[in-house]
Amino acid sequence: MSDPLWFKKAVIYELHVKTFQDSDGDGIGDFRGLIDRLSYFTDLGVTALWLLPFYPSPLRDDGYDIADYFAVNPSYGTLEDFHTLLDLAHERGLRIISELVLNHTSDQNAWFQRARRAPKGSPERDFYVWSDDPRKYRDARIIFKDFEASNWTWDPLAKAYYWHRFYYHQPDLNFDNPLVHSELLRAIDFWLAMGVDGVRLDAIPYLYEREGTNCENLPETHAFIRKLRAHIDAKFSDRMLLAEANQWPEDAVQYFGKGDECHMEFHFPLMPRMFMALQMEDRFPVIDILEQTPAIPENCQWAIFLRNHDELTLEMVTDEERDYMYRVYADDPRARINLGIRRRLAPLLGNNRRKIELINSLLFSLPGTPIIYYGDEIGMGDNFYLGDRNGVRTPMQWSPDRNAGFSKANPQQLYLPTIIDPEYHYESVNVENQQRNVSSLFWWMRRLLRVREKVKALSGGTIEFLHPENAKVLAYVRRLDEETVLVVANLSRFSQLVELDLAAYAGMVPEELFGHAHFPEIKQTPTVLTLGPHGFYWLALRPAPTTNVVEVDWTPPELALSANWTNALWRRLEWEVLPGYVSTRRWFGSKERILRELKIVQNVPIGTEESAARLLVVETAFTDGLPESYLLPVAFADENTTA
Repeated sequence: MSDPLWFKKAVIYELHVKTFQDSDGDGIGDFRGLIDRLSYFTDLGVTALWLLPFYPSPLRDDGYDIADYFAVNPSYGTLEDFHTLLDLAHERGLRIISELVLNHTSDQNAWFQRARRAPKGSPERDFYVWSDDPRKYRDARIIFKDFEASNWTWDPLAKAYYWHRFYYHQPDLNFDNPLVHSELLRAIDFWLAMGVDGVRLDAIPYLYEREGTNCENLPETHAFIRKLRAHIDAKFSDRMLLAEANQWPEDAVQYFGKGDECHMEFHFPLMPRMFMALQMEDRFPVIDILEQTPAIPENCQWAIFLRNHDELTLEMVTDEERDYMYRVYADDPRARINLGIRRRLAPLLGNNRRKIELINSLLFSLPGTPIIYYGDEIGMGDNFYLGDRNGVRTPMQWSPDRNAGFSKANPQQLYLPTIIDPEYHYESVNVENQQRNVSSLFWWMRRLLRVREKVKALSGGTIEFLHPENAKVLAYVRRLDEETVLVVANLSRFSQLVELDLAAYAGMVPEELFGHAHFPEIKQTPTVLTLGPHGFYWLALRPAPTTNVVEVDWTPPELALSANWTNALWRRLEWEVLPGYVSTRRWFGSKERILRELKIVQNVPIGTEESAARLLVVETAFTDGLPESYLLPVAFADENTTA
């Protein structure tokens, strides 16, 4: 099914291949291990996987130092393995987003080794940026201040300085050279032709250098992105470009262009302000930054996140705000790096389950496509003693077994040690334990994603902030077509009462989206709500019911899918088709109960053909009482089939 705006409805799961599952016992995760875990993603409810760089690399910057754009790191498998991953992920309805580091390469890349040996002024030398004077471009800031004293490094072989905005072993490409454009376009064609659905453009603001500027967000950079976008649109369909531009909103929004540059972009300034609002117990930081955010084209989308593979970056805050964040979230100086904090979500929030749930409720209800960092859905811990940002890149914790079920290798052979901190030890914090416990964080996240999938206003609707007197409560309304959702969040560690002016929705009845409880009808007078410590509501505002008669007419939704039993079809049946169908059937025995969730627990082929009919075992769960199971035969039918 063609869907050029698939990214607006997505839930993205970020991981590094080496962190997820080791299939061959060498202590490093690989593509085959990731393939073995694909069912985990569909069970959780994510729809796209963002894979960190998997190219050949000396791994001095965890793969962001690329040595070859046209191959995969042999530690992770082969190109054939990656092909298989793409095919099987697509069968399950999962999109794959990869990385393209445009700004720089590894100093081990053949392009750089050729450049440093080529004559000065030759096209080969000019693949990178060189100078005899290290004072050139002095207005450009140094990004990795903890590691680099200058953006220039002397190369004894070339007998010149080369330019780098990040580590000294990552020389910047020279975008004034048309040959650089040609090679990068060739690289992106290689991966998109293979079937990759989206590409994250790393460090996109720094492509060009000009004297007298800070060498960021230059007009030439936007011209190249438009060229790249036009090239992709002419050759491929339903592909997405995701910009990594750690900039203030007025600069960041430029990377959408007029809808002709990047499709998506990270909203970096929002991330730290969600943490600030939670700690300050005040909604102002969130509302302030979103009100500063300009409107974006209709065919574009922000990407929002709580944590990722780097630090909780504090570049897009004031000096005063940065000092505050360090004081409350990184009192141990070893947790700080560059201009950020190298901690995972759970340790940042003191492993406070209420805070973790609350901040995730904001992530999944504010405008934008949410991104989950691997392991945060189970509350994994970190280890900042490992140096750099390796503490948030430890092996995924699957079970209490050796190496957390990640690998059968000798524990000393792992690419990084597992987490053994008593509070986050892999023997207690792991997927296996949490899947068995329906009260676990994993199950809570799973339910959250399923509710969001059903409520389209949360992924694509407008937002209107409410301004009650109680500043400890953040409240906003999301609307899309006829769907209206009220989100109310208590940022305080104490219970709060709030009065909301909802007169515009008078006559409507709030329905809580997780338990489907109905609140009193909204009146012209203020609506009073009470919230427990760090509590929140997602309330669908629906017209007051006029009758208790069960509606027996049911029109099936159209599913534009191929006529075969794919994982994508099962997902659509569970979430979009069967709940409405089952609840209107005469044989359904619990019409008076509120259906909370429907799950296909087993399907049995009736016949030997691939498209043969199936007998489903469907389990229905309700807001009260025990679940029920039903046998349901299903089959494909074409326009000539008679009932």
